[in-house]
Amino acid sequence: MSWTSGSDLKAQLSRLWERGDLLRPLAIGADPCPLRLRFKAPGNEELASEFEAVRSWLAELTRIEHIRIEWREVHHRVLGMQRLPQAIWIDRLTGAHALLEKQQEATRFAQLVAHTRAVQPRLLDWVAQHPLQTLALEPKWPSLLAVARWVGAHPRPGIYLRQVDIPGVHSKFIETYRAVLIELLDRVLPAEAIDAEHTGVNHFAARYGFLDKPSLIRFRVLDSTVPLLHGPRLPDLALDANSFARLNIHVRRVFITENETNFLAFPPVPDSIVIFGAGYGWDVLAKARWLDQCAIYYWGDIDTHGYAILDQLRSHFAHVTSFLMDRATLMAHEYWWGDEPMPTLRELNRLNEAEKTLYEDIRDNRIGHRHGLRLEQERIGFSHVHTALGTLLAAEASSAAAVLQMTAPDTGSANMKPFTIEPTNK
Repeated sequence: MSWTSGSDLKAQLSRLWERGDLLRPLAIGADPCPLRLRFKAPGNEELASEFEAVRSWLAELTRIEHIRIEWREVHHRVLGMQRLPQAIWIDRLTGAHALLEKQQEATRFAQLVAHTRAVQPRLLDWVAQHPLQTLALEPKWPSLLAVARWVGAHPRPGIYLRQVDIPGVHSKFIETYRAVLIELLDRVLPAEAIDAEHTGVNHFAARYGFLDKPSLIRFRVLDSTVPLLHGPRLPDLALDANSFARLNIHVRRVFITENETNFLAFPPVPDSIVIFGAGYGWDVLAKARWLDQCAIYYWGDIDTHGYAILDQLRSHFAHVTSFLMDRATLMAHEYWWGDEPMPTLRELNRLNEAEKTLYEDIRDNRIGHRHGLRLEQERIGFSHVHTALGTLLAAEASSAAAVLQMTAPDTGSANMKPFTIEPTNK
């Protein structure tokens, strides 16, 4: 028997409730009722063959409150004139709420709508679009409106979030509810008060003109002869992005590594520093345009995200060279292969031919038919690191000697001082 039952009617209304369709009218004033529900009744053949079942079904249906049954008369050749339902209607929105036993929720939502209309009417459209979310935020809604009102009165305030003084609202509340506040503030503030280039909760402060804690760039000097600070021979430093951008340091090459242990253990290299990377956060490093004059070597994991990070870094510094991210390194460390949980599949257009081929082989599972292949940078032995650095510096020296011979034929390469790597325990 597939005739519409009371539970079927409630299920239809429940779906409307979950979509917000039974609360939204309280915010926009457009009543959807009378609302006709989907309905299936017995046919003529069933009326005769299952007469008792039809009677029980009708009895159950007529006992349901808050619905209106539209009837039709049918003349049955055996049973004679019969009266059967042909449609089910909800005539009032309150009836739908009552049938679902959601009267209290509807009343609370109506109160939230009234408070919003009185305090911040520009947010009524958000409430109408997100009725269930508004209801879930009920305990916090007055505070959210208070924050929206304060920011609306103080656009781009130029202070830290902790300095915001709203009675009854702690600044940690703002930090906790940044995601929903972004949606609210975008409706309250004029376009000129929003920095649309900054998106997401991590850029909340920049988007709305608050001060944010400075992004720090951590680096180590790898050459003890490079003058920077009195004290440590090879200092480990952290500077805010603006100070790093103005740094006056005479180095020829910059290494970037994502692993802190590799950063700390990176061997001494002449005229060099090493930076502790920040994943995909290269915007702060991009301010330091003096890096354009340095050779930059990026050392990340050999996996899809490692190449994606390299690709993004090259959007700021096109001359970046990958370091220990080649096929030979990968194959030499097969014992240490691991799994990348969520590989990226997108096209990377800033990789060179060898990098792109390896990236696509990893992405498309063509190496040992292994899904999500990954070699983390910390798995690479430091003897391999020393060898790679020696090869790199020798290649630089050879290239420099060739250039010197081309520009000054009478000057021999014998006078050039070769690059060396100092032992780490020296």
